[in-house]
Amino acid sequence: MCLAIPGKIISIKKQNATVDFRGIKKEVDISLVSAKPGDYVVVHTGFAVGKLDKKSANESYKYFDEYIKTKHGKNT
Repeated sequence: MCLAIPGKIISIKKQNATVDFRGIKKEVDISLVSAKPGDYVVVHTGFAVGKLDKKSANESYKYFDEYIKTKHGKNT
């Protein structure tokens, strides 16, 4: 099973971007997508593999939250 996580691009330097994953910031290779600061991307193994809109990103977060709550008994 593969899992791609949505995040918001904060800044870009060449082919790397700082992406905010709900408070956790990581460097991500964006060479596979055309993106700019403020865009939402889905990231798998350190690479942005696609773009999505804010609404879709928030829906994904909702599903992740529900999974964590259901499987691990934690509130997000």
